[in-house]
Amino acid sequence: MLRDMTQDALIIQQPGGTAQQLVLLFHGFGASAEDLRPMGERLAAEYPEALVASLRAPHPTNFGPGRQWFSIEGIDNARRVERVAAEMPLFVAAIRQWQRATGLGPEATVLVGFSQGAIMVLEAATQAGDDVLAGRVVALAGRYARLPETNPGGTTLFLIHGRADEVIHYGFTVEAAGHLVTLGADVVADVIPRLGHEIDAAVLDLVARRLRTHVPKRHWEAAMRQGVPPPGGGTQ
Repeated sequence: MLRDMTQDALIIQQPGGTAQQLVLLFHGFGASAEDLRPMGERLAAEYPEALVASLRAPHPTNFGPGRQWFSIEGIDNARRVERVAAEMPLFVAAIRQWQRATGLGPEATVLVGFSQGAIMVLEAATQAGDDVLAGRVVALAGRYARLPETNPGGTTLFLIHGRADEVIHYGFTVEAAGHLVTLGADVVADVIPRLGHEIDAAVLDLVARRLRTHVPKRHWEAAMRQGVPPPGGGTQ
């Protein structure tokens, strides 16, 4: 099954033995799976037992080369919500297919999205509800199509945005982080001065560090209930 799926993905790392983690990357509008190779290679170095793949968006863009997860032609807030929702069943199904192929569940799954890919992973985590899709979601230079109404309690959300981003304003991340806190969600938000709509070396290091060191809120709460020290951070 895994070989059949590689036509829509760039496999950056496939462990020789059984994979212990699943890291899936989702590129931005007008880009390709290859564009997130540096991020994939950085995370592969951090997690040598992880299967790391960068997935290709299903549609060609309407405005030149590259791919898109949904069309931005005539986009406004209402159309964005509608178009993301229309694509979401197949998007979630693809993630579930990778999980089945690797034998790994949500707790061992990390989703990393940039720009339009970040919109998709945030919405996917929201729509999953109690049926958790991934233990960790990293949204780079993204936003919600629509702010969630419920706490994605089984998912830790990492929001990273450049203050100098001229494509998607960093204010969307600030707003989302505040909203998620009111819901009781496990969220870590970073706004980086002078960073534009891009992923530079500092962002690669930040993502790796956040995934490696942040202990999910659900683990802290479980440890406190049991009266034992919480588990360490890292991709699990």
